[in-house]
Amino acid sequence: IMAKQKEKKPLDKKGWVQTFELIGKACIKDYTFKIDEHSKKSDWIYNSINLNVDCGDKYGKVGCELMGGYGAGRNNVIYVHGKDENGGDDFDNRYQIDFDDRFDEDILKDIGDLCFIKIGIEKDTKGEVVINKFLHAYDAIKYLSEALQDGMEIKVRGQLKYTVYDKHIQVRKEINSIYLPREKELNTYEAAFTQSMLLDKYSIGKADKDKCAFPITAYILEKFKEYNGNDLTEGGAVKGGKFVPLRKTFEYVYDPEDEKSIERAGKLFKVKKNVTLITCQGVFVEGGAVIQTTEDDLPDDIKELVEMGAYSLEEALALCTENASKERRMLLTRPVIKLVGEDGSKIPQIQKFDSMYSEDDLVLDYLIEADDDEEVDEVEEDSETDTTEQDEEIDYDSMLDSLLDD
Repeated sequence: IMAKQKEKKPLDKKGWVQTFELIGKACIKDYTFKIDEHSKKSDWIYNSINLNVDCGDKYGKVGCELMGGYGAGRNNVIYVHGKDENGGDDFDNRYQIDFDDRFDEDILKDIGDLCFIKIGIEKDTKGEVVINKFLHAYDAIKYLSEALQDGMEIKVRGQLKYTVYDKHIQVRKEINSIYLPREKELNTYEAAFTQSMLLDKYSIGKADKDKCAFPITAYILEKFKEYNGNDLTEGGAVKGGKFVPLRKTFEYVYDPEDEKSIERAGKLFKVKKNVTLITCQGVFVEGGAVIQTTEDDLPDDIKELVEMGAYSLEEALALCTENASKERRMLLTRPVIKLVGEDGSKIPQIQKFDSMYSEDDLVLDYLIEADDDEEVDEVEEDSETDTTEQDEEIDYDSMLDSLLDD
């Protein structure tokens, strides 16, 4: 008798967070905006913003983006969701509206708040921030192209989206809102993210002692219509496609002087069996971060050029610092802790859940490359995940140690 094959648990993103927040100065260049660009392949007309935010020496210039458009010769629609009886977002009530109705106040009043892109970068005559809400990226980008100034201090929030290009995983930061920073946020530049991920027994690698970091290779779930030449819509039957577990390497930084810091990495990221879900906070370090290069760090051929007088030492150091700064790192700093339970008796809980899936659940036939290898077509998932504001008064490390010791 053949053993019945165990059915795989379907992949989903319930309780999943992948958000970012940048505080810094807007860097506006000639290429930052494209307005009413015409696609060379179709009737698509679009606006786009590729914005660098200078988050200071520690994090560098971190890029984020947004794009939106319409087809000149087709009926364009916008997918939205409604409100519940308390005025909150009702994700079960999904529907579509006509693109031409996107400014109709009678229609907009019934649409959930998280459908809108919010921009508050101008003040009125009383000094109050004016918040503009846009249902479509096309209009938000047009407004930003007129109102956003180079060097303006801003706070940008949005969603992380993972795509595959030429077999490499790329991380896009898709803008949801741009505001002027609050008074206490001025000059406290940051480039932060919160990311849920799946860990298995192979996730934690050997520590890199030079970087003081453990490589953490995790699975990120993203939806694709097509992957490795496989149709994940089952001929159009599955709208939006299926989840693909993408293997992405992060780094968990530790303090080499603190033994507990190193132990914590093992407790947090080591998985004995099955697949664990964990949500972590982290920071970006991107191109433009100042990495101090010394004369000792210079390659021998560059040193020779300095000795020959082709470059001054200052020029060579600047050149090598610039080259070294073209990095794209996502450093995990700590797991998210949430207070759960009833008011008055809430307890802290690390957002880490063991055995969410079996290892076999992540072995999917559509991950294998199809014979007819077509270009991967990535589709954005319309997930509405919310960020959790962390109480800054929590003594995070001592709480984490006590929770991990339980």
